Amino acid sequence: MGLKTPRLDDRAFTDIVAEALQRIPLYTPEWTDHNLSDPGITLIELFAWMSDIILYRLNRVPDKHFIKFMELVGMRLREAEPARAPVTFWLASPQEQAVVIPSATEVATTRTETDPSITFSTDFEATIQVPTLRHVLTRPSAGGQFRSHNLTALAKGFEGLNVFESQPPTTGDTVYLGFAENLSQHLIGIDMEVDKAEGAGIDPDNPPYVWEVLGRGEDTPWVPCDVDYDGTKGFNVSGLVRLHLPQMQEGERDGKVAYWVRCRLAPQESIGAYEISPRVQRLVAQSWGITIPTTSVTTVHDEVMGRSDGSPGQRFYLEHTPIVPRLPRERLLVRMEDGTEEYWTEVSDFSDSDKDSPHYTLDSQTGELRLGPALPQRDGSIFRYGKVPPRNAMLVMRAYRYGGGMAGNVGKNTLNILKTSLSQVDRVANREAAKGGRDGEDLEDAKVRLPGYMRTLRRAVTAEDFEYLAEEAAPGDTGRVYCLQPPYTQAGEVKVLVIPAVANPAVYIPPENLVLSDDVRERIQTYLDERRLLSTKMEVTTPTYHWVQTMVRFRASRFENADEVRDRVRDRLFAFLNPLTGGQDGTGWPFGRDLFASDIMAALLTVPGVDFVRSVRLFPIVYQDGQFSRIDEVSEIALSAQGVVASYEHDVREE
Repeated sequence: MGLKTPRLDDRAFTDIVAEALQRIPLYTPEWTDHNLSDPGITLIELFAWMSDIILYRLNRVPDKHFIKFMELVGMRLREAEPARAPVTFWLASPQEQAVVIPSATEVATTRTETDPSITFSTDFEATIQVPTLRHVLTRPSAGGQFRSHNLTALAKGFEGLNVFESQPPTTGDTVYLGFAENLSQHLIGIDMEVDKAEGAGIDPDNPPYVWEVLGRGEDTPWVPCDVDYDGTKGFNVSGLVRLHLPQMQEGERDGKVAYWVRCRLAPQESIGAYEISPRVQRLVAQSWGITIPTTSVTTVHDEVMGRSDGSPGQRFYLEHTPIVPRLPRERLLVRMEDGTEEYWTEVSDFSDSDKDSPHYTLDSQTGELRLGPALPQRDGSIFRYGKVPPRNAMLVMRAYRYGGGMAGNVGKNTLNILKTSLSQVDRVANREAAKGGRDGEDLEDAKVRLPGYMRTLRRAVTAEDFEYLAEEAAPGDTGRVYCLQPPYTQAGEVKVLVIPAVANPAVYIPPENLVLSDDVRERIQTYLDERRLLSTKMEVTTPTYHWVQTMVRFRASRFENADEVRDRVRDRLFAFLNPLTGGQDGTGWPFGRDLFASDIMAALLTVPGVDFVRSVRLFPIVYQDGQFSRIDEVSEIALSAQGVVASYEHDVREE
């Protein structure tokens, strides 16, 4: 049961009037007419009404007091979080020299009549390297010997190579390309001249091989590449293969150290296989672009905030708000009259500052920059909490970024305008939807969050503590958090199950959108490690997703459009069988709660326009190696303790 907010004075209008009437005989015994028509009674009711208004205001804690209380316990309103998206910068053509994409390069969405343009800027400077192919190796299936090829002859077309060494090619045959440069996040093109069409037995539009790079993982060091274009039709014709390379790691193959890209034969991932190995006569690698992380903010450089008057506690204001969390380079510069400059440091408060500390605070919501105050002490002295800039010193904010919010969560391929002129860049595009944008917290949301903040006291002990603090660690990236404790884990062990935030969760969610990124996992892990008990073993991971397919037959009301009702039923299935919006209460399918066909039938009977549900068939779906496969029909799906339900697809028909 929730705690009831206490009233500082619980008297109401009638109570005040009654109390005043009781005091009349004591103070004025000659007053005997207590009827409502008496003028004295009218005055009593008037003052009681005015007192009731005062008590009403007394019982409402002013927002400013609430904010000051939050500051007293160390709580702050959450700042606006900007959305983030990787943006690919495409070169007009491969260049002979490296191309630099400066930091804070701006890209934007197309402005329409109803939607303003959303601006993103690059987080750091990036260089599009000119790739130097150092090694080309081929190797038959695992365990075979490497074979090295002459790069000069291969580049000029004098000496070709069999892409796959075995005859006929078998699973695991691989060709390795070793580069001298770290081509992480590059878009590279491999131009190949094929000797002749040798790819008999394969589907040219779905060739039986995968492109991979040597990454940083220990368990799975080879990371798949995203193939942008394959003009060779499975090495059947001369053409260009363009690859988006993920993060790479330098490694050794056959005693040769390089950054490796490989093409591995994997016929089990496609239909058909090579009868004989295709042969490449010439091979040249070039860079076509690079993918850079961007943030939905606008960057301001060298904004002059004003001049110091030499007094403590001065306040200045930035022109644009809200301000997103600062990067190391985004600092205050104090420029003296003699031309000397000094960088100052932002702090959360001045409690640890003294008269020589070049400190300041910055309010992200209002843009208020405050210098340290000077306060009188008990012994009569004045203590300065922070350094004071000399008179007429100029205060310059070297850089800051403003913006953020949910408006930045734009869809993929919408960031297509290059606002910063770059002559070598032909176009830009975001291959993934932007995510992570969150509006700044308002006071009402903070009031809801305050009990959890006070309960945890920044320490993770109970399951609720772990869940609350995990959301605190990555508020814009966590859609749902659940803490699993004994008896469902080993003694002294907790599992923090995190479902990532999804832009539009009440529809079909692709499996890749439910993968917890390494960055978010690391942030939550680090944050909780600082607050958990030393004896607690903790793991941050994703839940087990039990994918579900249904086959529903229903009868629509004769007063409704059958197609519209069918769409409503399908939408209800996606929302109900959902890790983020599912379940009876719409807060996500309960962890470990089994799914029955009767659950689905009960949920569909609430859909407007459904007369009755004729049948519900339930099929478990297995997702493995990027492929979905359906299992035989069941009447219920048993979930593990860390399992939740997710929708695959639904066959809905009106009969």
